[in-house]
Amino acid sequence: MQIAAEPFRVAVEDSVLEDLKARLAQTRWPNEPEGGGWFYGTDLTYLKQFVDRWLTGYDWRHWEAELNRFPQYRTEVDGLKLHFIVEPGSGDKPLPLILTHGWPGSVFEFHKIIEPLAHPERFGGDPNDAFTVIAPSLPGYGFSDWPDKPITPRRIAGYWHKLATDVLGLERVVAQAGDWGSVVTAWLAFDFPQTVTAIHLNMLPLKPYIGPGTAPLSDAEREWVAKLKRRMVWAGGYQEIQGTKPQSLAYGLADSPAGLAGWIVEKFQHRLKEPPGSLSLFPMDELITNIMIYWVTNCHNAATWIYHAVRNQGGTELGAGPDGRGERVETPTGFAFFPYDLFPIPPESWPKRAFNVVHRSDFDDGGHFAALEKGDLLVEDMRTFFRAFRGA
Repeated sequence: MQIAAEPFRVAVEDSVLEDLKARLAQTRWPNEPEGGGWFYGTDLTYLKQFVDRWLTGYDWRHWEAELNRFPQYRTEVDGLKLHFIVEPGSGDKPLPLILTHGWPGSVFEFHKIIEPLAHPERFGGDPNDAFTVIAPSLPGYGFSDWPDKPITPRRIAGYWHKLATDVLGLERVVAQAGDWGSVVTAWLAFDFPQTVTAIHLNMLPLKPYIGPGTAPLSDAEREWVAKLKRRMVWAGGYQEIQGTKPQSLAYGLADSPAGLAGWIVEKFQHRLKEPPGSLSLFPMDELITNIMIYWVTNCHNAATWIYHAVRNQGGTELGAGPDGRGERVETPTGFAFFPYDLFPIPPESWPKRAFNVVHRSDFDDGGHFAALEKGDLLVEDMRTFFRAFRGA
């Protein structure tokens, strides 16, 4: 595979790290309701531990080297410089796979699954299951450029198509994603079926068209929609802010690393069952590294613009279609559903309204950040699903 892009390595200047330490050392803490824990948002006891670790025990250079284990590039697509990882797979015919993250994630989410996907034989797997892994940073995130203004996931899908075809010279790819990445990936499959052979998603991204010519909602679907609405009342407040007034939020998060951590860390503590001072699902250094990518690039404001774009321009709903029965993503689609995702696990019929579902796995544990939390399960489900599309 010929890569028409400039090689890139993460190399944060010492002055940026020194400034960060000074800011962390001067953190001014808010109060907290008695017995609050995670119920009101990010737990104060945990965040104090988090900032102390960040200041006194965390080694960015170690994690910077972890990121630099993988070949990275930057290239211009339609006026934006995009950052992406390419890890060539083992064997003669590795399957090109685009992995897409969301908010508040980054390409770091994939650091534990890139190697097993690209080189399964190193982990006791079959080399015939190898992928060439392509992991771009969304526009406005990490080491990609910021767009001039909010852009929709559907427009980002167009960038991904040009990245795959024009920059990497690929004729056919498969793709996997969660969070906003799943929306981008769904549009990539919808708009460019000639390039995308199959997609695998661990979040349900597009809303089906419900109207004349479509089946009425079943009892199970109505119950699921009601459950989703109840969950989003408690879990979706950040979407309202980032979708309406992100600039007001940006000043505090660009100026305070503790503030940025307080805004982001809570999204990784989604079960509301752990006591104060505890967030056991993810190692603290992994969470710090993800936040560091936002801090050292000062990208958080631009990263939130996707919420504003969708709220004001649309981008998560399928239309009625020319026959009035509702548009669908006809590209073969596999789903891996985890019970503690942002969305509850849907009934069988709901994803089929919007997607050509040919594979589905429902797991009894795991949440929104599957690549970090349940990487082994996710990798095996991807291998199983994509086997049918090798050589397509």
